[in-house]
Amino acid sequence: MKKTHRSLVRTLVTSLAIGLGTWSGLAQAQTTLNVISGGSQNMVDYVTDYLGPLFEKQNPGVKVKVVGTGPDDAGSQKMMEKLQAQKSANLATWDTDVIVPNQQKTGEMVRDGLLLKYRDTIATGKYAVSQSAKQALGVNVDGYVMPMFESQTAMAYNPDLVKNPPNSYDELRAYVAKNPKSFGYNGLKNGMSGVAFVVGWMYAYGGNAQVVQQGPYDVKSQAGWKSAFSDLKAFNQQVVFTPGNAGTLDMLNRGEIAMGPVWVDMFHSWKAEGRLAPNLRLKILSPGMPGQPYYYAIPAKAKNIELAKKFIALATSPEVQAEGIVKRFNWYPGIDANVVKPALDAKTWNQLFVDVTPADLAKNGKPFPLAPFFKDLREQYEAQVQN
Repeated sequence: MKKTHRSLVRTLVTSLAIGLGTWSGLAQAQTTLNVISGGSQNMVDYVTDYLGPLFEKQNPGVKVKVVGTGPDDAGSQKMMEKLQAQKSANLATWDTDVIVPNQQKTGEMVRDGLLLKYRDTIATGKYAVSQSAKQALGVNVDGYVMPMFESQTAMAYNPDLVKNPPNSYDELRAYVAKNPKSFGYNGLKNGMSGVAFVVGWMYAYGGNAQVVQQGPYDVKSQAGWKSAFSDLKAFNQQVVFTPGNAGTLDMLNRGEIAMGPVWVDMFHSWKAEGRLAPNLRLKILSPGMPGQPYYYAIPAKAKNIELAKKFIALATSPEVQAEGIVKRFNWYPGIDANVVKPALDAKTWNQLFVDVTPADLAKNGKPFPLAPFFKDLREQYEAQVQN
Protein backbone atom coordinates (compact mmCIF):
# COMPACT_ATOMS: atom_id res chain seq x y z
CA MET A 1 0.00 0.00 0.00
CA LYS A 2 2.83 2.40 0.89
CA LYS A 3 4.53 1.76 -2.44
CA THR A 4 1.28 2.34 -4.29
CA HIS A 5 0.66 5.52 -2.31
CA ARG A 6 4.16 6.87 -3.07
CA SER A 7 3.70 6.05 -6.75
CA LEU A 8 0.38 7.86 -6.82
CA VAL A 9 1.86 10.91 -5.13
CA ARG A 10 4.73 11.00 -7.61
CA THR A 11 2.26 10.77 -10.47
CA LEU A 12 0.15 13.63 -9.08
CA VAL A 13 3.21 15.82 -8.48
CA THR A 14 4.50 15.13 -11.98
CA SER A 15 1.11 15.90 -13.52
CA LEU A 16 0.82 19.08 -11.51
CA ALA A 17 4.30 20.19 -12.53
CA ILE A 18 3.53 19.53 -16.18
CA GLY A 19 0.24 21.41 -15.86
CA LEU A 20 1.87 24.37 -14.17
CA GLY A 21 4.64 24.37 -16.73
CA THR A 22 2.09 24.40 -19.53
CA TRP A 23 0.14 27.21 -17.86
CA SER A 24 3.36 29.16 -17.30
CA GLY A 25 4.32 28.72 -20.93
CA LEU A 26 0.92 30.02 -22.05
CA ALA A 27 1.22 32.97 -19.69
CA GLN A 28 4.66 33.79 -21.02
CA ALA A 29 3.42 33.45 -24.59
CA GLN A 30 0.90 36.27 -24.08
CA THR A 31 2.35 39.63 -25.03
CA THR A 32 0.95 42.82 -23.56
CA LEU A 33 0.94 45.91 -25.76
CA ASN A 34 0.93 48.87 -23.38
CA VAL A 35 -0.83 51.99 -24.66
CA ILE A 36 -1.03 55.36 -22.89
CA SER A 37 -3.64 57.78 -24.21
CA GLY A 38 -4.11 61.46 -23.54
CA GLY A 39 -7.38 63.17 -24.33
CA SER A 40 -10.84 62.66 -22.91
CA GLN A 41 -12.26 59.38 -21.64
CA ASN A 42 -13.82 58.64 -25.03
CA MET A 43 -10.31 58.22 -26.48
CA VAL A 44 -9.52 55.57 -23.88
CA ASP A 45 -12.88 53.91 -24.52
CA TYR A 46 -12.08 53.85 -28.23
CA VAL A 47 -9.07 51.61 -27.57
CA THR A 48 -10.74 49.57 -24.83
CA ASP A 49 -14.00 48.90 -26.63
CA TYR A 50 -13.08 48.90 -30.31
CA LEU A 51 -9.48 49.15 -31.46
CA GLY A 52 -7.92 46.93 -28.78
CA PRO A 53 -10.31 43.97 -29.23
CA LEU A 54 -9.97 44.26 -33.01
CA PHE A 55 -6.17 44.08 -32.77
CA GLU A 56 -6.30 41.19 -30.30
CA LYS A 57 -8.59 39.24 -32.64
CA GLN A 58 -6.12 39.67 -35.49
CA ASN A 59 -3.12 38.88 -33.27
CA PRO A 60 -3.79 35.87 -31.01
CA GLY A 61 -1.68 35.90 -27.85
CA VAL A 62 -1.59 39.70 -27.68
CA LYS A 63 -3.39 41.70 -25.00
CA VAL A 64 -3.84 45.46 -25.44
CA LYS A 65 -3.74 47.40 -22.17
CA VAL A 66 -4.62 51.10 -22.25
CA VAL A 67 -4.30 53.75 -19.54
CA GLY A 68 -5.62 57.30 -19.83
CA THR A 69 -3.70 60.32 -18.56
CA GLY A 70 -6.33 63.00 -19.24
CA PRO A 71 -6.89 65.84 -21.72
CA ASP A 72 -4.88 68.85 -22.87
CA ASP A 73 -1.22 69.53 -22.05
CA ALA A 74 -1.49 68.15 -18.51
CA GLY A 75 -2.46 64.68 -19.71
CA SER A 76 0.30 64.48 -22.31
CA GLN A 77 2.80 65.95 -19.83
CA LYS A 78 2.30 62.89 -17.61
CA MET A 79 3.30 60.45 -20.36
CA MET A 80 6.26 62.64 -21.31
CA GLU A 81 7.51 62.63 -17.71
CA LYS A 82 7.21 58.85 -17.61
CA LEU A 83 9.36 58.49 -20.74
CA GLN A 84 11.86 61.06 -19.49
CA ALA A 85 12.27 59.14 -16.23
CA GLN A 86 12.96 55.88 -18.06
CA LYS A 87 15.43 57.60 -20.36
CA SER A 88 17.22 59.18 -17.39
CA ALA A 89 17.42 55.75 -15.73
CA ASN A 90 19.20 54.41 -18.84
CA LEU A 91 16.75 51.52 -19.15
CA ALA A 92 17.40 49.29 -22.14
CA THR A 93 13.68 49.04 -22.89
CA TRP A 94 10.76 51.17 -21.76
CA ASP A 95 7.42 49.79 -20.57
CA THR A 96 5.19 51.77 -22.94
CA ASP A 97 4.70 50.68 -26.55
CA VAL A 98 2.29 53.26 -28.01
CA ILE A 99 1.38 56.75 -26.83
CA VAL A 100 -1.41 59.08 -27.96
CA PRO A 101 -0.28 62.64 -27.08
CA ASN A 102 -1.45 66.09 -28.11
CA GLN A 103 0.44 68.43 -30.44
CA GLN A 104 2.23 70.54 -27.87
CA LYS A 105 3.83 67.71 -25.93
CA THR A 106 4.55 65.65 -29.05
CA GLY A 107 6.84 68.37 -30.32
CA GLU A 108 8.64 68.50 -26.97
CA MET A 109 9.06 64.72 -26.93
CA VAL A 110 10.57 64.73 -30.43
CA ARG A 111 13.02 67.46 -29.38
CA ASP A 112 13.97 65.47 -26.28
CA GLY A 113 14.70 62.29 -28.26
CA LEU A 114 11.88 60.34 -26.63
CA LEU A 115 10.15 59.11 -29.80
CA LEU A 116 10.94 56.67 -32.59
CA LYS A 117 10.92 57.74 -36.23
CA TYR A 118 8.74 55.00 -37.69
CA ARG A 119 6.12 56.36 -40.09
CA ASP A 120 7.86 55.42 -43.33
CA THR A 121 8.13 51.79 -42.18
CA ILE A 122 4.37 51.16 -42.04
CA ALA A 123 2.09 50.70 -45.04
CA THR A 124 -0.31 53.46 -44.02
CA GLY A 125 2.43 56.05 -43.61
CA LYS A 126 1.80 57.30 -47.14
CA TYR A 127 -1.70 58.37 -46.10
CA ALA A 128 -0.40 60.97 -43.62
CA VAL A 129 -0.80 63.98 -45.90
CA SER A 130 -1.92 66.77 -43.55
CA GLN A 131 0.34 69.58 -42.44
CA SER A 132 -0.14 68.45 -38.84
CA ALA A 133 1.54 65.14 -39.71
CA LYS A 134 4.70 67.12 -40.44
CA GLN A 135 4.58 70.04 -38.00
CA ALA A 136 3.31 70.18 -34.42
CA LEU A 137 3.00 73.83 -33.38
CA GLY A 138 6.17 74.71 -35.24
CA VAL A 139 8.19 71.60 -34.37
CA ASN A 140 9.20 69.21 -37.14
CA VAL A 141 7.58 65.85 -36.27
CA ASP A 142 7.69 64.45 -39.81
CA GLY A 143 8.13 60.68 -39.61
CA TYR A 144 7.53 60.41 -35.87
CA VAL A 145 3.73 60.50 -35.84
CA MET A 146 0.53 59.32 -37.47
CA PRO A 147 -2.51 61.48 -36.71
CA MET A 148 -5.19 59.49 -34.90
CA PHE A 149 -7.80 61.98 -36.05
CA GLU A 150 -8.15 65.62 -37.01
CA SER A 151 -10.43 67.65 -34.77
CA GLN A 152 -11.67 70.92 -36.23
CA THR A 153 -13.57 73.98 -35.07
CA ALA A 154 -16.19 75.64 -37.22
CA MET A 155 -19.03 78.13 -36.99
CA ALA A 156 -22.37 76.50 -36.23
CA TYR A 157 -25.43 78.47 -37.25
CA ASN A 158 -29.20 78.24 -37.43
CA PRO A 159 -30.28 78.73 -41.06
CA ASP A 160 -33.78 79.71 -39.94
CA LEU A 161 -32.26 82.72 -38.19
CA VAL A 162 -29.27 83.37 -40.47
CA LYS A 163 -30.36 83.29 -44.10
CA ASN A 164 -26.96 84.26 -45.53
CA PRO A 165 -24.33 83.00 -43.12
CA PRO A 166 -20.97 84.81 -42.99
CA ASN A 167 -18.13 83.25 -44.96
CA SER A 168 -15.33 85.16 -43.27
CA TYR A 169 -14.43 87.02 -40.09
CA ASP A 170 -15.05 90.29 -41.95
CA GLU A 171 -18.57 89.21 -42.87
CA LEU A 172 -19.19 87.98 -39.32
CA ARG A 173 -18.22 91.37 -37.88
CA ALA A 174 -20.58 93.12 -40.30
CA TYR A 175 -23.42 90.72 -39.47
CA VAL A 176 -22.99 91.08 -35.70
CA ALA A 177 -22.87 94.88 -36.01
CA LYS A 178 -26.33 94.73 -37.59
CA ASN A 179 -27.57 91.89 -35.37
CA PRO A 180 -26.05 92.31 -31.90
CA LYS A 181 -26.26 89.37 -29.48
CA SER A 182 -26.88 86.92 -32.34
CA PHE A 183 -23.40 85.45 -31.93
CA GLY A 184 -22.07 83.70 -28.82
CA TYR A 185 -18.81 82.16 -27.68
CA ASN A 186 -17.02 81.37 -24.44
CA GLY A 187 -14.01 83.66 -24.74
CA LEU A 188 -10.85 82.00 -23.47
CA LYS A 189 -12.58 80.22 -20.60
CA ASN A 190 -14.27 76.85 -20.14
CA GLY A 191 -13.46 75.31 -23.49
CA MET A 192 -11.26 75.37 -26.54
CA SER A 193 -13.97 76.32 -29.06
CA GLY A 194 -13.83 79.90 -27.80
CA VAL A 195 -10.05 79.82 -27.76
CA ALA A 196 -10.14 78.66 -31.38
CA PHE A 197 -12.38 81.58 -32.35
CA VAL A 198 -9.94 84.05 -30.80
CA VAL A 199 -7.00 82.37 -32.55
CA GLY A 200 -8.84 82.63 -35.88
CA TRP A 201 -9.49 86.31 -35.18
CA MET A 202 -5.79 86.89 -34.62
CA TYR A 203 -4.91 85.04 -37.82
CA ALA A 204 -7.34 87.33 -39.64
CA TYR A 205 -6.32 90.64 -38.07
CA GLY A 206 -3.10 90.26 -36.07
CA GLY A 207 -0.75 89.93 -39.03
CA ASN A 208 2.05 87.43 -39.71
CA ALA A 209 -0.31 84.45 -39.42
CA GLN A 210 2.10 82.07 -41.13
CA VAL A 211 4.90 82.97 -38.73
CA VAL A 212 2.58 82.64 -35.74
CA GLN A 213 1.62 79.15 -36.92
CA GLN A 214 5.01 77.85 -38.01
CA GLY A 215 7.67 80.10 -36.47
CA PRO A 216 10.28 81.20 -35.87
CA TYR A 217 9.18 82.84 -32.64
CA ASP A 218 9.81 86.58 -32.62
CA VAL A 219 7.86 89.11 -30.55
CA LYS A 220 8.23 91.57 -33.42
CA SER A 221 5.71 89.41 -35.29
CA GLN A 222 3.11 90.55 -32.74
CA ALA A 223 3.22 94.19 -33.87
CA GLY A 224 -0.38 94.04 -35.10
CA TRP A 225 -1.81 92.30 -32.05
CA LYS A 226 -2.70 95.38 -29.99
CA SER A 227 -4.99 96.71 -32.71
CA ALA A 228 -6.55 93.26 -33.30
CA PHE A 229 -7.25 92.82 -29.58
CA SER A 230 -8.73 96.33 -29.38
CA ASP A 231 -11.13 95.45 -32.20
CA LEU A 232 -11.98 92.17 -30.52
CA LYS A 233 -12.79 93.96 -27.26
CA ALA A 234 -15.21 96.20 -29.14
CA PHE A 235 -16.69 93.19 -30.95
CA ASN A 236 -17.24 91.44 -27.61
CA GLN A 237 -19.62 94.20 -26.53
CA GLN A 238 -22.04 92.90 -29.18
CA VAL A 239 -21.88 89.17 -28.38
CA VAL A 240 -23.27 86.73 -25.83
CA PHE A 241 -20.78 84.86 -23.65
CA THR A 242 -21.59 81.19 -23.26
CA PRO A 243 -20.58 78.88 -20.38
CA GLY A 244 -18.33 76.67 -22.55
CA ASN A 245 -18.24 74.26 -25.48
CA ALA A 246 -21.46 72.51 -24.44
CA GLY A 247 -23.04 75.80 -23.44
CA THR A 248 -22.61 77.22 -26.93
CA LEU A 249 -24.38 74.21 -28.43
CA ASP A 250 -27.16 74.38 -25.83
CA MET A 251 -27.79 78.05 -26.53
CA LEU A 252 -27.80 77.43 -30.29
CA ASN A 253 -30.29 74.62 -29.85
CA ARG A 254 -32.60 76.79 -27.73
CA GLY A 255 -32.40 79.67 -30.20
CA GLU A 256 -30.79 82.01 -27.67
CA ILE A 257 -27.97 82.66 -30.15
CA ALA A 258 -27.95 82.18 -33.91
CA MET A 259 -24.24 81.42 -34.38
CA GLY A 260 -21.23 80.27 -32.41
CA PRO A 261 -17.92 78.37 -32.73
CA VAL A 262 -18.04 74.65 -31.95
CA TRP A 263 -16.02 71.47 -32.28
CA VAL A 264 -17.24 69.64 -35.37
CA ASP A 265 -17.13 66.17 -33.78
CA MET A 266 -19.11 67.37 -30.75
CA PHE A 267 -21.64 69.03 -33.06
CA HIS A 268 -22.24 65.83 -35.03
CA SER A 269 -22.35 63.64 -31.91
CA TRP A 270 -25.00 65.85 -30.34
CA LYS A 271 -26.99 65.77 -33.56
CA ALA A 272 -26.83 61.97 -33.68
CA GLU A 273 -28.03 61.83 -30.07
CA GLY A 274 -30.97 64.13 -30.80
CA ARG A 275 -29.59 66.92 -28.61
CA LEU A 276 -29.40 69.43 -31.48
CA ALA A 277 -32.00 70.55 -33.97
CA PRO A 278 -31.38 68.74 -37.28
CA ASN A 279 -31.41 71.97 -39.29
CA LEU A 280 -28.26 73.46 -37.69
CA ARG A 281 -25.32 73.82 -40.09
CA LEU A 282 -21.55 74.39 -40.09
CA LYS A 283 -19.09 76.67 -41.88
CA ILE A 284 -15.37 77.39 -41.42
CA LEU A 285 -14.76 81.13 -41.55
CA SER A 286 -12.06 82.45 -43.88
CA PRO A 287 -9.10 82.97 -43.61
CA GLY A 288 -9.27 79.99 -41.28
CA MET A 289 -10.12 78.45 -37.92
CA PRO A 290 -7.85 76.09 -36.00
CA GLY A 291 -8.15 72.43 -35.16
CA GLN A 292 -5.79 69.91 -33.64
CA PRO A 293 -4.99 66.22 -33.91
CA TYR A 294 -3.92 63.66 -31.39
CA TYR A 295 -1.10 61.46 -32.60
CA TYR A 296 -0.04 57.85 -32.51
CA ALA A 297 3.65 57.70 -31.55
CA ILE A 298 6.11 55.04 -30.40
CA PRO A 299 8.56 55.63 -27.53
CA ALA A 300 12.19 55.44 -28.68
CA LYS A 301 12.92 52.29 -26.65
CA ALA A 302 9.53 50.60 -26.60
CA LYS A 303 9.68 46.92 -25.71
CA ASN A 304 7.41 45.80 -28.56
CA ILE A 305 8.32 48.12 -31.43
CA GLU A 306 7.23 45.87 -34.31
CA LEU A 307 3.94 45.10 -32.62
CA ALA A 308 3.43 48.81 -31.95
CA LYS A 309 3.94 49.54 -35.66
CA LYS A 310 1.41 46.86 -36.53
CA PHE A 311 -1.09 48.35 -34.07
CA ILE A 312 -0.73 51.86 -35.52
CA ALA A 313 -0.95 50.54 -39.08
CA LEU A 314 -4.28 48.95 -38.21
CA ALA A 315 -5.48 52.08 -36.42
CA THR A 316 -4.65 54.25 -39.45
CA SER A 317 -5.99 51.90 -42.11
CA PRO A 318 -8.83 53.32 -44.24
CA GLU A 319 -11.27 50.70 -42.92
CA VAL A 320 -10.61 51.40 -39.24
CA GLN A 321 -10.52 55.16 -39.77
CA ALA A 322 -13.92 54.86 -41.49
CA GLU A 323 -15.59 52.66 -38.88
CA GLY A 324 -13.88 53.81 -35.70
CA ILE A 325 -12.90 57.43 -36.22
CA VAL A 326 -15.68 58.68 -38.49
CA LYS A 327 -18.72 56.49 -37.75
CA ARG A 328 -18.25 55.94 -34.03
CA PHE A 329 -16.82 59.28 -32.95
CA ASN A 330 -17.57 61.81 -35.71
CA TRP A 331 -13.94 62.88 -35.92
CA TYR A 332 -12.34 63.79 -39.21
CA PRO A 333 -9.96 61.02 -40.30
CA GLY A 334 -6.31 61.40 -39.38
CA ILE A 335 -5.29 60.11 -42.79
CA ASP A 336 -6.17 61.33 -46.29
CA ALA A 337 -9.98 61.55 -46.37
CA ASN A 338 -10.00 60.50 -50.02
CA VAL A 339 -8.74 57.00 -49.17
CA VAL A 340 -11.29 56.71 -46.36
CA LYS A 341 -14.24 57.68 -48.54
CA PRO A 342 -14.59 54.28 -50.33
CA ALA A 343 -14.95 52.58 -46.93
CA LEU A 344 -17.85 54.86 -45.93
CA ASP A 345 -21.46 54.79 -47.01
CA ALA A 346 -22.72 57.91 -48.75
CA LYS A 347 -24.92 58.94 -45.81
CA THR A 348 -22.04 58.97 -43.35
CA TRP A 349 -19.70 60.77 -45.74
CA ASN A 350 -22.28 63.42 -46.55
CA GLN A 351 -23.13 63.92 -42.89
CA LEU A 352 -19.51 64.68 -42.04
CA PHE A 353 -18.51 66.56 -45.19
CA VAL A 354 -21.69 68.11 -46.57
CA ASP A 355 -21.10 71.47 -44.85
CA VAL A 356 -17.33 71.36 -44.40
CA THR A 357 -15.76 69.64 -47.40
CA PRO A 358 -12.24 68.21 -47.67
CA ALA A 359 -11.42 71.26 -49.82
CA ASP A 360 -12.67 73.55 -47.05
CA LEU A 361 -10.48 71.76 -44.54
CA ALA A 362 -7.45 72.01 -46.80
CA LYS A 363 -7.99 75.73 -47.34
CA ASN A 364 -9.30 76.99 -43.99
CA GLY A 365 -8.39 74.33 -41.43
CA LYS A 366 -5.44 75.83 -39.54
CA PRO A 367 -3.16 74.68 -36.71
CA PHE A 368 -3.06 76.41 -33.34
CA PRO A 369 -0.16 78.86 -32.90
CA LEU A 370 3.43 77.99 -32.15
CA ALA A 371 3.62 77.31 -28.40
CA PRO A 372 5.31 80.57 -27.27
CA PHE A 373 3.02 82.65 -29.50
CA PHE A 374 0.04 80.75 -28.05
CA LYS A 375 1.16 81.57 -24.52
CA ASP A 376 1.57 85.24 -25.38
CA LEU A 377 -1.80 85.33 -27.11
CA ARG A 378 -3.63 83.99 -24.07
CA GLU A 379 -1.86 86.38 -21.70
CA GLN A 380 -2.50 89.40 -23.90
CA TYR A 381 -6.16 88.52 -24.33
CA GLU A 382 -6.57 88.38 -20.56
CA ALA A 383 -4.78 91.73 -20.18
CA GLN A 384 -6.30 93.62 -23.11
CA VAL A 385 -9.69 92.05 -23.81
CA GLN A 386 -10.96 89.97 -20.90
CA ASN A 387 -14.51 88.65 -20.97
